[in-house]
Amino acid sequence: MLPKLLVFSALGLLVCGSPTIVSRKEWGASSLTCSVPLSLPVAYLITEQLSRMECRDRASCSRMVRVLQSHSVYSKGWCDVAFNFLVGDDGNVYEGVGWHVRGLHAPGYSNVSLGIAFFGSKIGNSPTPDALSAAEDLINHAVQNGYLSPQYIQPLLLKEETCLIPQHSEMPKKACPSITPRSAWEARETHCSQMNLPAKFVIIIHTAGRSCNESMDCLTRVRDIQSFHIDHQDFCDIAYHFLVGQDGGVYEGVGWNIEGSHTYGYNDIALGIAFMGNFVEQPPNAAALKAAQDLIQCAVAEGYLIPDYLLMGHSDVSNILSPGQALYDIIRKWPHFKH
Repeated sequence: MLPKLLVFSALGLLVCGSPTIVSRKEWGASSLTCSVPLSLPVAYLITEQLSRMECRDRASCSRMVRVLQSHSVYSKGWCDVAFNFLVGDDGNVYEGVGWHVRGLHAPGYSNVSLGIAFFGSKIGNSPTPDALSAAEDLINHAVQNGYLSPQYIQPLLLKEETCLIPQHSEMPKKACPSITPRSAWEARETHCSQMNLPAKFVIIIHTAGRSCNESMDCLTRVRDIQSFHIDHQDFCDIAYHFLVGQDGGVYEGVGWNIEGSHTYGYNDIALGIAFMGNFVEQPPNAAALKAAQDLIQCAVAEGYLIPDYLLMGHSDVSNILSPGQALYDIIRKWPHFKH
């Protein structure tokens, strides 16, 4: 089995069963906004293996596709997931943009090809027999129903795609960073007090738990923090307005308009921005620091924070180690720091 893509031969395909396709509605997709049609049948088939996205049952695979869709839209700026279909190790096919819409899986080929992605644990691992069988059924179905030419070609596009690691060099420069919304990390529904805007302070915090370096891990981390704050701390929601990961992503906590639970006496007048991790000895990486600075600039530009705000570390207003000395030594040099 090839390490970076799977080759299917157009010659000698057997007539297999119909694939089990989990529809967008069934896996909980957001509305499809991609609209460029494919001219069918297409002449090319392109397969790709997604690393660190292993799933072995319908529930986990459905969640994985939702995570991938949110990352594609909110971090990459695309209209949807890049692929026409995705195949899980559970043997199910998950509808991406589907048969009739152009994907974003391969520049130069997306307009003339079907893109199929395999979930996997790491690059080089073969898909499960169930996944391979499902893919064969899907391809046969595509040929038999006029979506894919019987003489299709599978070009050898050797590229190593590590899914859910933001490609910051491709992101346009802008004042406001991309903010991954609550829906992406499957936040629990809550009802908390409204924030008194514009805020007058920014308080920098660390969560003191483990950090996260990839978007999928950060989504899980934010969800776990919310559950801890609600179930064990008796907060009405996650304590912070926004959280920042070592992947350089900004994750919506309670957001701009809801009061946080991060700092007694300041919750209604301060935005709480939490770096995910423990930064007593080592500071966050450059991507995370830049994301937080961009978020603060965005808050001023959008009217959520007064222009002459004051910036403080969590330890400046609470008897606590947060945000950690290594991070504190950095933020004390940022604009508006309260000396």
